[in-house]
Amino acid sequence: MSWTKEDLQELVKTKLAGRLFIVVSNREPYIHISSGDEIQCVVPASGLTVALDPMMRACSGVWVAHGSGNADRKVVDAKNRVSVPPDEPSYSLRRIWLTKEEEEGYYLGLSNEALWPLCHVAYTPPIFDEADWNTYKKVNQLFADAVLDEVGDRKAFVFIQDYHLAILSRLIKAKNPQVITAQFWHIPWPNPEVFRICPWQEELLDGLLGNDLLGFHIGYNCDNFLETVNRNLESKIDYERSAVNRGGGITLVRPFPISVDFDRIARDAAKEEVIEEMERIRHRWKLDDEFIGVGVDRVDYTKGIPHRLMALDKFLTKYPEYQGRMVFVQLAEPSRVHIRKYKELNADIDDLVEEINWKYQSGGWRPIIYIKEHCSPLAIWAFHRLAHFCIVSSLHDGMNLVAKEFVSSRVDEDGVLILSRFTGAARELVQALLINPYATDDFVETIRKAVEMPKRQRQARMRKLRQSVEQNNIYQWAGNIISELANLGL
Repeated sequence: MSWTKEDLQELVKTKLAGRLFIVVSNREPYIHISSGDEIQCVVPASGLTVALDPMMRACSGVWVAHGSGNADRKVVDAKNRVSVPPDEPSYSLRRIWLTKEEEEGYYLGLSNEALWPLCHVAYTPPIFDEADWNTYKKVNQLFADAVLDEVGDRKAFVFIQDYHLAILSRLIKAKNPQVITAQFWHIPWPNPEVFRICPWQEELLDGLLGNDLLGFHIGYNCDNFLETVNRNLESKIDYERSAVNRGGGITLVRPFPISVDFDRIARDAAKEEVIEEMERIRHRWKLDDEFIGVGVDRVDYTKGIPHRLMALDKFLTKYPEYQGRMVFVQLAEPSRVHIRKYKELNADIDDLVEEINWKYQSGGWRPIIYIKEHCSPLAIWAFHRLAHFCIVSSLHDGMNLVAKEFVSSRVDEDGVLILSRFTGAARELVQALLINPYATDDFVETIRKAVEMPKRQRQARMRKLRQSVEQNNIYQWAGNIISELANLGL
């Protein structure tokens, strides 16, 4: 029996005992942008916000986030709040504003040039800059001030998201120690040998230990965190309970594999509008091929996009009978384009796509269709349903919700998921075809297996994958976290 929105609402009502529920993240769940004379509300390309939005719809409360849209200020009230979602308002979005300098130091600098590569084993060295660290601390204080303003004198549970806000819980509790905080770290946690190069490791660890509960996707990341704390801070580790005692405060460290709203995605993917979009896509991109593959990613060096393109190149060379019969569509959301490593990655991918298409194209056929733009959920579900296989080739990923979204959208119970072993999702989605994206020859053979897999076998695998995601959905994830807090007697 899978969790539902109603189950979560009932749990919140009984377990949180009237506490104000606040989510805090860097990325906002809805962005307002000017389009001519109109203001449009769009959903950003973010696995975090896509996962948390259904939880907030169920729980109500307030979401505090950085307002990044060029029309965000035009729609908020005097307290910088706006009700969302626009079609069915069910919670408040409280926006904070950052200067370009603050955004550059806190987000582009410390968060994504230091912490992101530090935590992902993708062989991109982190860049540590003292000015960025100072800006990071300043911006975390801005978030803390907004949260404390929302809390006032009420009892509150604050659910903090990710690596952008590692010291937030300490800042909140310095002013209001009665606030209960939990934090979920959406990316991997490295081993102590990797983390030791960070100049501010003690401050970051101490900040995270300000939480009553700290969650990671998998137990391996929890173990890495506990060992990192043990080597760097004066604290007492209770390995049996998976808890840290730091200065008399207890932090529980737990694995909570995040997921998606399976029922909602399945319902939306089955709509007539998606079927119509599938036909438009077929016509626009001339997708008459026997075999269609798809990848859906932010353009990030952790996603292994060049590795999959090189595998597809080698596949077409080794199995030339598929030339003219197979096309791979890569949907690519531009990301962090002001960071040098991302500019280099974009150029590398552009060159690879051009090289592969030049090498194999014949008549009107080309093997790679590269769509570098924001795609709506409607378009993504349509591409998913058109695909014979989906490739998720991450070099390192905390979970990877694209894999679970692909499975959820396959209401026809068909299609093959090719999934990197280096994702948290690989531990759940065992019916996927698992790959090491660095092992190109094995990757090639896995693509061949996906293309040649009999329909009956494809459907049997997909049914099991769908059962797994349906059972372990986003409401169960949120419910497990809230239940863990309630068990603390808070």
